[in-house]
Formats: sequence, structure tokens, C-alpha cells
Amino acid sequence: MADAAWPPLPYDAWKNTYGTLHMWTQVVGKIALALAPPLNHSWGIALQLTSRGLATRTLPHGSRSFTIEFNFVDHELAVRATDGAAWTMPLARPRVLSVADFYRDVMTALAGMALPVRIWPMPVEVESPIRFDENTAPGAYDPDSVNRFWRILVRTERVLSAARCSFLGKCSPVHFFWGAFDLAVTRFSGRPAPPREGPAFMREAYSHEVISHGFWPGARSLPEAVFYAYSVPEPAGFKTASIEPSAAYYHANLGEFILPYEAVRTATDPDRTLRRFVDATYERASTLAGWDRAALER
Repeated sequence: MADAAWPPLPYDAWKNTYGTLHMWTQVVGKIALALAPPLNHSWGIALQLTSRGLATRTLPHGSRSFTIEFNFVDHELAVRATDGAAWTMPLARPRVLSVADFYRDVMTALAGMALPVRIWPMPVEVESPIRFDENTAPGAYDPDSVNRFWRILVRTERVLSAARCSFLGKCSPVHFFWGAFDLAVTRFSGRPAPPREGPAFMREAYSHEVISHGFWPGARSLPEAVFYAYSVPEPAGFKTASIEPSAAYYHANLGEFILPYEAVRTATDPDRTLRRFVDATYERASTLAGWDRAALER
């Protein structure tokens, strides 16, 4: 069934759960930021897809290492250390944890496992951020919506990973960025990009020419789940390029091509529809930007 692989995910139906989960992933992401080696383009702190949800890479802590995983099948958070120590916490409960409660419980658990860590408890890449320890608004967690979201990520990862296989140049893994709450993969031309303004992590992320593709569940300014494609720096003619499928369009405010998730989900062949979008946007952007495609592609 199409819904099993590409389930519906209407923004309004899960926006409260989405908001809570976004902040929870930022708490875990900040822990990774504090401990992970500073791999280029923030790759070391991105969350990884697993057969149950999303997890950190293995994080070093003294002579030990550990991971933190969001399990979106059994709906729990799990911390597992290399010496066998483990701790789990249910995510779905009658009274869902606020962001402040989640932050407190996770940090307390890590300290109790002799894995103490200090983080800057301020969310990033969101409007009007509230410190984790001060965000006491009631949390929301709908297990069905969260599981649908994760299943979409799993299916999207398959398509994005297959699409990048013919690319021989530098390319990121397909991984999840907790700042913007999106699954992304990025290809590099190998050439430096013009310097840009902004936070240090953004300047470093776009220090070289890139073409990125990904999935984003939307926001108040764009209240629907979408796939996206962009090029930095954007080559002349890209925004007016003819892109497949026909449902794709250029979003001027975002500076990206957008393909609504619903257009993919309801297509006769969703995987092929998404692949057409990825291939078309890469082909147009790389050609217009003058990438050395003969050297970069198999």
C-alpha cells in the first residue's frame, strides 16, 4: 500500500507534536555538539537514521563512548554506553514532558551514568527561541504522527542515497539536521564559494559550492511537508529552469525549488517522482554553475 511507504502527514494535524519533538532533538543535538569531533560542515553532530528512529553518532566521553537514540517504534529515548550502562525514558505518556522537563531528565540521567555534559540551552534556527530550561509549556507527542514522520524519512533516505551513487565528488551522508529539522544530502563541486555572512556554522557549511536536496516537514510560513533543492551560490538561470515533475516550483523567499510531499505521496510511483525531482534539479544547477561533471560523475 502506498500509505505504508509514504503515509500522509498534514502539517496542522501534528504541528504541536512537531514543535515538541523539534526541541527535544535540539537538546540531544546540543549534547552531540558538545562532545563530537568537529567534522566538517557539522556532519559529526547530525542525527543518523536507524531501524527504529534517529540517533547520534557514537559520542566520546573520557575512556567511554555512548549514543542517544529516539526510538519512534517503541516511542522511547535510549542512552547506551560502551560499558553496558543504559537508560531509557518513554516519550509517549499521559502527561507529555515539557521541553524543560525533557532537558532536566536527560541531563540528570547522563550525570547519573557518569556521563555529565554541559550545553548551551538555547535553541537555534527557530523564531523566538526559549531556553530549554525555561520552556515549561505542555509538550505534545502523538505516536502515530511521529512514526509516520520517521517512515517518510526512511523512504526518502533510500531515494536520496540511490540518487547520489553516481556522484564521485565529495558528498555528505544522508542525515538529519536538528537545527532546521530536515533530512538532507549535499554534493560539492570542489570549488570554494564566495564568503557569506551569518553564524560561523553557516559560513563553514557553505564555504564551498554545493547542491543540496532534502525533506522538510514545513513551518508556519510554509505549512506543508516538502522536498527541496537548492544551489549555493545559486547560478544564473536556475530559478527559471524547467524542473520535473510539474508540481515542482521555485520558492522565491526560500531560494529553493520545492516539491510538495503530497505530490509525491499521491503519485503513481512516488519513488520515481522524487528521483525525477532530485535528478532534474541537480542536472540544471550543476550545468548552469559550470561544475566539471565529467570528473564528478560516474
